[in-house]
Amino acid sequence: MADYDIIIKGGTIVDGLRTPRYIGDLAIKDGKVAKIGGLRKATADKVLDAAGLIVAPGFIDSHTHYDAQIQWDPYCTASGWHGVTSVIIGNCGFGFAPCSAKQEDRDRMMLSLTRNEAIPYNAMKEGMLWDWETFPDFLDSLDRIPKGVNLISYVPLSPIYSWVMGYDESKKRRPTEAELKEMCRLLEVGLDAGACGWSAQVLGPDSVQRDYDGTPMVTDLMTNEELIAFARVLGERDEGSIELAYSATGIADEISQMPESSKKLFEKLAEVSGRPVIHQAVVSYDHDANQHRAKLAWLEDCVNRGLRVYGQGLTLRSGKELTFEDWNLFDDAPEWRKVTLGTVAERKAKMEDPETRAALRAEWDSGIRPSASIPEGLTVLQIEQVGRRDFEHYIGQSIQEIADKEGKHVIDALLDIVVGDNLQTELFGPSARYNAQNSAEIVNSPYSFPGASDGGAHVKFSPGGVYPTDTLTWLVRDEGVVTLEEAHYKLSYLPGFMGGFRDRGSFGRARRPT
Repeated sequence: MADYDIIIKGGTIVDGLRTPRYIGDLAIKDGKVAKIGGLRKATADKVLDAAGLIVAPGFIDSHTHYDAQIQWDPYCTASGWHGVTSVIIGNCGFGFAPCSAKQEDRDRMMLSLTRNEAIPYNAMKEGMLWDWETFPDFLDSLDRIPKGVNLISYVPLSPIYSWVMGYDESKKRRPTEAELKEMCRLLEVGLDAGACGWSAQVLGPDSVQRDYDGTPMVTDLMTNEELIAFARVLGERDEGSIELAYSATGIADEISQMPESSKKLFEKLAEVSGRPVIHQAVVSYDHDANQHRAKLAWLEDCVNRGLRVYGQGLTLRSGKELTFEDWNLFDDAPEWRKVTLGTVAERKAKMEDPETRAALRAEWDSGIRPSASIPEGLTVLQIEQVGRRDFEHYIGQSIQEIADKEGKHVIDALLDIVVGDNLQTELFGPSARYNAQNSAEIVNSPYSFPGASDGGAHVKFSPGGVYPTDTLTWLVRDEGVVTLEEAHYKLSYLPGFMGGFRDRGSFGRARRPT
């Protein structure tokens, strides 16, 4: 019988712990790295020659929405295509457990993810198993299905509110003391079952990521007192972490200067829980380097004061590809929010309506412009494909260029094409994150790590699961502003440690020769 299942020989080992790279042999047994080095006389069922190749831990994607997709896609595409071998689901407070077996409750839970995370209802309806009610039941269901990745889950708070108060009722009022106590108990049940902490999106009544009907999400309306109550649960147990997207201003912090009240809330949660609190998100924009630097300085100050607040960085260069058939990420502009609700026919009718056009122009002229997902706004949208031959001359032009040439308001320049093309026009919105030095500052900071892929969400617009490949090819190989060792530490070990993986992300547990 061979000593090991696999021996990988002669590869350049990058162990995920910032150890300087070295050439060596690595042995695997029973699905785990068993030994590094000292293998010259060892035998294996399979020997792989890794000369000239990197041997490193799989990447850990700690901000995903694969809660539904994992049930029909065991590799969590596209994250699994880019070296991700472990994912954390249940982010932003969104998920599917607990949920009663009533079809109307299941439908409502699925609908809640169709707009803010752009997960198609029909895909969920067809692919989800729904063989659970409680959160432990949900984890058991995930255990039973075949998976090509490792997986852990936060306890998302939105389903807990819905379970205790009812979905609609939880948007109308705040919980009673007894209801909040019961929700904290359900969090404990989830943690006992193996959850890695809790998550929430709290963006207020003017949330930029909304429910299918245009209303704020359940957790958007949570108070600071409620958040602190859930943090206290982790503090009493001394386990778990918190993943939170929060804004005290009604505008997502990732697109504005973070207000002091938001900082104080994160600091209070870290103080009460004593656990890692992951702030979503630290973003580098080419036009505003001070934004991410100010956040990194704040995170450093938190850590220096013993508060475990860390930032998840959004450094991916890819922009958004879209048509207005299903585009839903202009919710930070109220008039656009109205226009992008409804069926395709209803959307088109709104875009044709003179009064709606006038309202959109007035909103634009007042300075209220959709920018949460496309930082430079719709003027930079570029025409990629059209359905009409007489519109082909627009391909490659931005909306601002078309407006200037045709002497139109940018709203009319965009909607004349979109409506005339029966909403089939394909557009591209650049990311405004092309400055390698800015992104490197986020990756190299001891207080943040790249990610925020939203894997499983927004897949028609921007598959964020490509971020590990982008980090390695762009920042490490092409620009040389991040070392290979630092990149693997930030892609593997650190997000796993912060999120709750204890046996993934590094080769640190493997036995080495003395």
